[in-house]
Amino acid sequence: MALLFLVEDDPTLSGMMREALEKEGHRVLCAYSGTEAQLLLEKTRPDLVLLDLMLPGRSGESLLGTFSGVPVIVVSAKTDVPEKARLLREGAADYVTKPFALEELSARIEAQLRIARQSGAGTLRFHELALSPEGKSVEVLGEPVRLTRTEFAILKALLQNPGQVLTKNQLLERIAFDTPDCTESSLKMHVSNLRKKLREKCGRDCVESVWGIGFRLGAPAE
Repeated sequence: MALLFLVEDDPTLSGMMREALEKEGHRVLCAYSGTEAQLLLEKTRPDLVLLDLMLPGRSGESLLGTFSGVPVIVVSAKTDVPEKARLLREGAADYVTKPFALEELSARIEAQLRIARQSGAGTLRFHELALSPEGKSVEVLGEPVRLTRTEFAILKALLQNPGQVLTKNQLLERIAFDTPDCTESSLKMHVSNLRKKLREKCGRDCVESVWGIGFRLGAPAE
Protein backbone atom coordinates (compact mmCIF):
# COMPACT_ATOMS: atom_id res chain seq x y z
CA MET A 1 0.00 0.00 0.00
CA ALA A 2 1.29 3.45 -0.94
CA LEU A 3 0.40 6.90 0.37
CA LEU A 4 -0.73 9.07 -2.55
CA PHE A 5 -1.34 12.82 -2.67
CA LEU A 6 -4.17 13.70 -5.04
CA VAL A 7 -4.07 17.42 -5.90
CA GLU A 8 -7.21 18.11 -7.94
CA ASP A 9 -9.67 21.01 -7.61
CA ASP A 10 -12.63 19.21 -9.21
CA PRO A 11 -14.36 17.46 -6.26
CA THR A 12 -16.28 15.05 -8.51
CA LEU A 13 -13.17 13.86 -10.35
CA SER A 14 -11.16 13.82 -7.13
CA GLY A 15 -13.77 11.66 -5.41
CA MET A 16 -13.92 9.22 -8.31
CA MET A 17 -10.13 8.90 -8.45
CA ARG A 18 -9.83 8.53 -4.70
CA GLU A 19 -12.44 5.78 -4.56
CA ALA A 20 -10.77 3.83 -7.38
CA LEU A 21 -7.29 4.13 -5.88
CA GLU A 22 -8.43 3.18 -2.39
CA LYS A 23 -10.06 0.05 -3.81
CA GLU A 24 -6.61 -0.89 -5.09
CA GLY A 25 -5.26 -0.67 -1.56
CA HIS A 26 -3.68 2.79 -1.62
CA ARG A 27 -4.13 5.45 1.03
CA VAL A 28 -5.16 8.73 -0.62
CA LEU A 29 -4.95 12.26 0.81
CA CYS A 30 -6.72 14.94 -1.22
CA ALA A 31 -5.92 18.61 -1.67
CA TYR A 32 -8.20 20.93 -3.66
CA SER A 33 -5.84 23.88 -4.12
CA GLY A 34 -2.14 24.48 -4.51
CA THR A 35 -1.97 26.17 -1.12
CA GLU A 36 -3.65 23.21 0.57
CA ALA A 37 -1.24 20.82 -1.14
CA GLN A 38 1.74 22.81 0.15
CA LEU A 39 0.42 22.69 3.73
CA LEU A 40 -0.23 18.96 3.42
CA LEU A 41 3.32 18.35 2.22
CA GLU A 42 4.72 20.14 5.27
CA LYS A 43 3.05 17.56 7.51
CA THR A 44 3.28 14.32 5.52
CA ARG A 45 5.58 12.84 2.89
CA PRO A 46 3.72 10.83 0.22
CA ASP A 47 5.04 7.99 -1.94
CA LEU A 48 3.63 9.59 -5.11
CA VAL A 49 1.76 12.75 -6.14
CA LEU A 50 -1.01 13.10 -8.74
CA LEU A 51 -0.90 16.79 -9.66
CA ASP A 52 -3.35 18.90 -11.63
CA LEU A 53 -1.88 22.08 -13.14
CA MET A 54 -4.75 24.56 -13.06
CA LEU A 55 -5.36 24.99 -9.35
CA PRO A 56 -6.64 27.81 -7.12
CA GLY A 57 -3.94 29.32 -4.95
CA ARG A 58 -0.54 28.06 -6.07
CA SER A 59 -0.44 26.57 -9.55
CA GLY A 60 0.59 23.00 -10.21
CA GLU A 61 3.66 24.19 -12.12
CA SER A 62 4.92 26.16 -9.11
CA LEU A 63 4.39 23.14 -6.84
CA LEU A 64 6.31 20.72 -9.03
CA GLY A 65 9.72 21.56 -7.59
CA THR A 66 8.57 21.24 -3.98
CA PHE A 67 8.04 17.46 -4.11
CA SER A 68 11.72 16.65 -3.74
CA GLY A 69 12.45 12.95 -4.12
CA VAL A 70 8.78 12.06 -4.67
CA PRO A 71 7.54 10.92 -8.12
CA VAL A 72 4.93 13.30 -9.55
CA ILE A 73 2.44 12.32 -12.24
CA VAL A 74 0.89 15.41 -13.82
CA VAL A 75 -2.80 14.88 -14.61
CA SER A 76 -3.99 17.74 -16.79
CA ALA A 77 -6.31 18.69 -19.63
CA LYS A 78 -3.44 20.54 -21.31
CA THR A 79 -2.42 18.66 -24.46
CA ASP A 80 0.34 20.93 -25.77
CA VAL A 81 3.36 18.72 -26.53
CA PRO A 82 6.05 21.36 -25.77
CA GLU A 83 4.34 22.01 -22.41
CA LYS A 84 4.39 18.29 -21.59
CA ALA A 85 8.05 18.07 -22.55
CA ARG A 86 8.92 21.08 -20.39
CA LEU A 87 7.22 19.67 -17.30
CA LEU A 88 8.90 16.30 -17.76
CA ARG A 89 12.27 18.03 -18.02
CA GLU A 90 11.51 20.08 -14.90
CA GLY A 91 10.86 17.04 -12.72
CA ALA A 92 7.54 15.40 -13.53
CA ALA A 93 7.89 11.62 -13.64
CA ASP A 94 4.97 11.18 -16.06
CA TYR A 95 2.13 13.08 -17.72
CA VAL A 96 -1.46 11.86 -18.14
CA THR A 97 -3.90 13.85 -20.27
CA LYS A 98 -7.54 14.29 -19.23
CA PRO A 99 -9.84 12.55 -19.92
CA PHE A 100 -8.07 9.32 -19.04
CA ALA A 101 -8.86 5.69 -18.33
CA LEU A 102 -8.52 4.76 -14.67
CA GLU A 103 -6.87 1.48 -15.69
CA GLU A 104 -4.11 3.38 -17.50
CA LEU A 105 -3.61 5.80 -14.61
CA SER A 106 -3.36 2.89 -12.17
CA ALA A 107 -0.73 1.20 -14.37
CA ARG A 108 1.31 4.40 -14.55
CA ILE A 109 1.13 4.80 -10.76
CA GLU A 110 2.34 1.24 -10.22
CA ALA A 111 5.18 1.77 -12.69
CA GLN A 112 6.42 4.87 -10.87
CA LEU A 113 6.12 3.24 -7.45
CA ARG A 114 8.08 0.26 -8.75
CA ILE A 115 10.85 2.53 -10.07
CA ALA A 116 11.00 4.37 -6.74
CA ARG A 117 11.24 1.11 -4.78
CA GLN A 118 13.94 -0.27 -7.05
CA SER A 119 16.07 2.86 -7.07
CA GLY A 120 15.75 3.65 -3.38
CA ALA A 121 16.69 7.16 -4.41
CA GLY A 122 15.29 10.43 -3.18
CA THR A 123 16.14 12.49 -0.16
CA LEU A 124 13.67 12.14 2.72
CA ARG A 125 12.81 15.53 4.22
CA PHE A 126 10.82 16.76 7.20
CA HIS A 127 11.26 20.36 8.33
CA GLU A 128 14.95 20.69 9.40
CA LEU A 129 15.81 17.07 8.61
CA ALA A 130 17.16 15.64 5.35
CA LEU A 131 18.26 12.02 4.93
CA SER A 132 19.74 10.47 1.79
CA PRO A 133 19.16 6.68 1.73
CA GLU A 134 21.51 6.35 -1.22
CA GLY A 135 24.28 8.51 0.22
CA LYS A 136 23.78 7.24 3.79
CA SER A 137 23.94 10.83 5.02
CA VAL A 138 21.87 13.02 7.33
CA GLU A 139 21.70 16.81 7.56
CA VAL A 140 19.97 19.07 10.07
CA LEU A 141 19.53 22.66 8.91
CA GLY A 142 22.06 21.87 6.19
CA GLU A 143 24.70 20.66 8.66
CA PRO A 144 25.84 17.01 8.51
CA VAL A 145 25.14 14.75 11.49
CA ARG A 146 27.02 11.53 12.14
CA LEU A 147 24.73 8.68 13.16
CA THR A 148 25.33 5.04 13.93
CA ARG A 149 23.90 2.41 11.61
CA THR A 150 20.97 1.80 13.95
CA GLU A 151 20.26 5.50 14.53
CA PHE A 152 20.26 6.05 10.75
CA ALA A 153 17.80 3.17 10.24
CA ILE A 154 15.47 4.50 12.94
CA LEU A 155 15.47 8.02 11.50
CA LYS A 156 14.87 6.69 7.98
CA ALA A 157 11.84 4.70 9.16
CA LEU A 158 10.41 7.75 10.93
CA LEU A 159 11.04 10.00 7.90
CA GLN A 160 9.21 7.52 5.69
CA ASN A 161 6.18 8.03 7.95
CA PRO A 162 6.42 11.73 8.98
CA GLY A 163 4.08 12.77 11.74
CA GLN A 164 2.80 9.22 12.22
CA VAL A 165 3.35 7.23 15.40
CA LEU A 166 5.29 4.00 14.90
CA THR A 167 4.93 1.44 17.66
CA LYS A 168 8.08 -0.20 18.97
CA ASN A 169 7.21 -3.40 17.12
CA GLN A 170 6.58 -1.54 13.86
CA LEU A 171 9.87 0.30 14.20
CA LEU A 172 11.78 -2.89 14.90
CA GLU A 173 10.21 -4.58 11.88
CA ARG A 174 11.08 -1.68 9.55
CA ILE A 175 14.71 -1.41 10.64
CA ALA A 176 15.35 -5.18 10.83
CA PHE A 177 16.90 -5.37 7.35
CA ASP A 178 19.25 -2.40 7.87
CA THR A 179 20.20 -3.15 11.45
CA PRO A 180 19.24 -6.67 12.62
CA ASP A 181 21.07 -6.31 15.93
CA CYS A 182 18.61 -3.81 17.44
CA THR A 183 16.29 -5.35 20.04
CA GLU A 184 13.27 -4.15 21.98
CA SER A 185 15.42 -3.65 25.06
CA SER A 186 18.03 -1.53 23.23
CA LEU A 187 15.63 0.46 21.04
CA LYS A 188 14.93 3.12 23.67
CA MET A 189 18.66 3.77 24.12
CA HIS A 190 19.21 4.16 20.37
CA VAL A 191 16.26 6.56 20.07
CA SER A 192 17.57 8.57 23.03
CA ASN A 193 21.01 8.89 21.41
CA LEU A 194 19.43 9.88 18.08
CA ARG A 195 17.26 12.50 19.75
CA LYS A 196 20.29 13.99 21.53
CA LYS A 197 22.33 14.30 18.31
CA LEU A 198 19.47 15.98 16.45
CA ARG A 199 18.72 18.31 19.36
CA GLU A 200 22.33 19.51 19.42
CA LYS A 201 21.92 20.71 15.83
CA CYS A 202 18.45 22.26 15.86
CA GLY A 203 17.72 22.95 19.52
CA ARG A 204 14.56 20.88 19.82
CA ASP A 205 13.41 17.27 20.12
CA CYS A 206 12.74 16.16 16.54
CA VAL A 207 11.84 12.65 17.73
CA GLU A 208 8.94 12.50 20.17
CA SER A 209 7.98 9.66 22.49
CA VAL A 210 4.27 8.88 22.57
CA TRP A 211 3.78 7.33 25.97
CA GLY A 212 2.72 3.72 25.87
CA ILE A 213 2.73 3.57 22.07
CA GLY A 214 6.00 4.42 20.33
CA PHE A 215 7.76 7.25 18.53
CA ARG A 216 7.16 9.85 15.82
CA LEU A 217 8.76 12.92 14.24
CA GLY A 218 7.50 16.17 15.69
CA ALA A 219 7.11 19.50 13.89
CA PRO A 220 8.60 22.73 15.27
CA ALA A 221 6.40 24.77 17.57
CA GLU A 222 4.64 27.58 15.74
